Amino acid sequence: MTHAHITTWVISLILFFVVLGLGKSGKEKGKKIVHMILRLFYLFIIATGVILLLSISSISFLYVLKSLVGLWIIAILEMILVRGGKKKQTSIFWVQFVIALLLVFYLGFKLPLGFLFF
Repeated sequence: MTHAHITTWVISLILFFVVLGLGKSGKEKGKKIVHMILRLFYLFIIATGVILLLSISSISFLYVLKSLVGLWIIAILEMILVRGGKKKQTSIFWVQFVIALLLVFYLGFKLPLGFLFF
């Protein structure tokens, strides 16, 4: 299930940048379609994350923190796309995105269920 979870968030990040690119090129219909597909992948990320979380015998606070940061990233991605589509400033969300992404990668590599880099 770990591979399914990683695959869904990698595809989501790719789709996120595709939506950003389509927004800058002015292809609104394509942007809306890809954005809806991205929202579907948000649900896949959450579903696979919940399955992973429930497969752990004892859930520590760090796993709960990683889950909350993951949900924070999904919210940030959505805020960047929606506010960017309305031509509003998104710089604070980009800063939050980088911080949250670094935090979730650190927690993912630090916890026993992830890869052992740290």
